[in-house]
Amino acid sequence: MKHLPGADPELVLLSRRYEELERIPLSDMTREEINQLVQELGFYRKETPDAPVPEEFQFAPAKPLPVLRPPQAPTTDGKTPPKWDKEERPDL
Repeated sequence: MKHLPGADPELVLLSRRYEELERIPLSDMTREEINQLVQELGFYRKETPDAPVPEEFQFAPAKPLPVLRPPQAPTTDGKTPPKWDKEERPDL
């Protein structure tokens, strides 16, 4: 968490490469709603502040990384190749 005086609170989700994935405004949410949100996103909640974090949560993103593809050049017939479906993950 990074507190910025005067800024509206928001949850910023980052990839392993520290690339911004999503910003979620928190201003209109209660503490209970925020706790539920981070749990639904897959964050691990420690029992105590000094408790260790299990290995499977050490580097795991809260959400799957989006498929980042390099820009596609048009094919020889002048058409851009079709886009992948959301579920396709050729990078895995």
